[in-house]
Amino acid sequence: MHRAAIYMRRKNFGPKAFSLGGKQYNYEVHPFILDNERAVEIGLARTFLNEHSGRILEVGNVLGNFTPHVHDVVDKYEVAPGVINEDIITFEPPKKYDAIVTLSTLEHVGWDETPRTPEKILAAIAHLKTLLTPGGELMATMPPGYNAFLDQIVREQRTGFSKVKFLVRTTANNQWCEAALEEAMSRKFNEPFTCANALIVGTFTAPKK
Repeated sequence: MHRAAIYMRRKNFGPKAFSLGGKQYNYEVHPFILDNERAVEIGLARTFLNEHSGRILEVGNVLGNFTPHVHDVVDKYEVAPGVINEDIITFEPPKKYDAIVTLSTLEHVGWDETPRTPEKILAAIAHLKTLLTPGGELMATMPPGYNAFLDQIVREQRTGFSKVKFLVRTTANNQWCEAALEEAMSRKFNEPFTCANALIVGTFTAPKK
């Protein structure tokens, strides 16, 4: 079926929402994300940002491709208007943030760099937590099966997040549902469906003073 026809069919007749942690989120139906994890990541991020006000940081330039935004964006490599090209490990903003969101970005930190330093993801998560205001919240999505070190620390429950939940892709037409750790972590990247076949959703809330 032609991509435009698939898009219209999904938009008009496809499922509208998925659940995670007892909450409902809207699928993002877009011609360029018919067969990947952005369909749920954008929905998670939209709800997360709607629930937060004040200073917002996005790590990895993702949301600007799908929705207008006025928040700060840090991306080490992608050159685009308004994007701060800096390593998140060394990023020191003048003021802290009330919310930080990052979508399928942290799994690349240290893993897709030369030399490879897998432990850098732990430093990145720890640093992001220091950039939050008291009571501020961090949300990150990451695919299992891509970064072996990330998979290991998720299984060992030492990512540094307060809570970790999981989604798995269940159908070829990109439907997702909540899953337990073992089911999600057993999924492979790019198999049987393209891109992520599961997602790790980590959150952290900074202590209030």
